[in-house]
Amino acid sequence: MRKLLSTGIAAGALIALVGVTPVTAAEGDAKLSVFHGVPGLTVDVYVNGALTLDNFEPGALAGPLELAPGTYSVAITAADAADASSPAIGPVDLALASGMNYTAVAHLAAAGAPTATLFTNDTSTLAAGEGRLTVRHVAAAPAVDVLAGGTPVITNLVNPAESLLTLPTATISASVAATGTTTPVIGPADVNVAEGVNTIVYAWGSLADNNLALGLQTITGLHSTPGSIPAGEAGLAATNQPVAPAALWLGGSSLVLLLGVVIAATLRARRTATSKGN
Repeated sequence: MRKLLSTGIAAGALIALVGVTPVTAAEGDAKLSVFHGVPGLTVDVYVNGALTLDNFEPGALAGPLELAPGTYSVAITAADAADASSPAIGPVDLALASGMNYTAVAHLAAAGAPTATLFTNDTSTLAAGEGRLTVRHVAAAPAVDVLAGGTPVITNLVNPAESLLTLPTATISASVAATGTTTPVIGPADVNVAEGVNTIVYAWGSLADNNLALGLQTITGLHSTPGSIPAGEAGLAATNQPVAPAALWLGGSSLVLLLGVVIAATLRARRTATSKGN
């Protein structure tokens, strides 16, 4: 299912219900996103006993939320549960450190049981012309290889491990196959490795139930330019069809638009001055 949760709405709900109320991120806060990778189960997410995400659907990503460092208790229940007393997953304690960036993933273990994993997202600086590709195996499936253009670039990746690559910017045709084989069980899908972006790919679902899928998360702002900081994140759920680039470039688009307005105004001023001089 293709679904992009509104980051603002999700963060607002988390702030209201968890009791964290910063208007802007405080220095030293942690960032937490949540990815739902359990097929066929719409859930509610409780944080510290409070309903935080309501009717959270498979393949969806929420966040990131700025949270003060500390330990947060997360429980995941069926969507119609009255409270968090009988969770389907958890409760699990998530220890969030100052200044770190995390994604909590509700998913299936290799044998198929629901579980949860907290990943630490790599936000280290990238060189000019480079992007980062992070692949996470959170599917009910054996070890897999990740292929780029049909060639294995990551091998023997097991649930719930991850592998990171630093690559030149490009759009690559990626697929997932059982380890030692080249026949895709997911994909091929076009994945955009963008400059200064950590593109995180989730292989989720169940091989036995034939519902394996890809999910994407992006973390932007990792350029080597002085003063750059880790910026926004976005999520996109996908099936075995090609995945559209998931990075959000709203800030860059606004800058281009503003630049166009300034140039147009400058040209008009010059034409006016020229006509008056004549």
